[in-house]
Amino acid sequence: MKNLGHINFLLEHYGYFGIIIALLGGIIGLPIPDEVLLTYVGYNVFQEKMAYLPSLFSAFIGAFGGISLSYFFGIKLGLPFLQRFGPKFHITNVRINKTKALFAKFGPTLLFIGYFIPGIRHVTAYLAGINSYSFKKFAIYAYSGAIVWCFTFITLGKLLGEKWRFFAFYLMKNRILIIPAVMLLLIFGLVYWKKRKRTVNTKGAFE
Repeated sequence: MKNLGHINFLLEHYGYFGIIIALLGGIIGLPIPDEVLLTYVGYNVFQEKMAYLPSLFSAFIGAFGGISLSYFFGIKLGLPFLQRFGPKFHITNVRINKTKALFAKFGPTLLFIGYFIPGIRHVTAYLAGINSYSFKKFAIYAYSGAIVWCFTFITLGKLLGEKWRFFAFYLMKNRILIIPAVMLLLIFGLVYWKKRKRTVNTKGAFE
């Protein structure tokens, strides 16, 4: 967990603005999984060093900013720039081709679910810009995905408390398995909540 040193520095010295800086830094290859960062923010909320809602709001701004920069870079610079300079920012040609294949299969939905696929989200936004997606279309999918992503991992860190380190350790070792699993749990949770709400409403209608 030694990579958390500079993140901890940002949070201690810049507070909520540090969250924004850290998430914006993800676009230039900050050497730490953003999911670990968000979980750590949630742990700070658990310790009452930070407040829950301002932490979420700051994370939303940072995620919106980072993903939007990727989108506008895609519009202005195109695919050749990404292929040439992407590897310097940990965006390899293998990752680019993988994202292109996923984009062809899932379309704009990938802008939403891409947050939960390691190494995909910024490439997805870049490709949205290359494919001339309107900003409105991009924002609907990408920003809603950012909200769910930030909420999921900050809340997880808050709920885990002192156990967050165990989760973060396994997350850094097995991101490709754990993050999709978290996403599936979230989806099942939402489906269960909707069914439960529908059942309660149905019962209320007959009382």
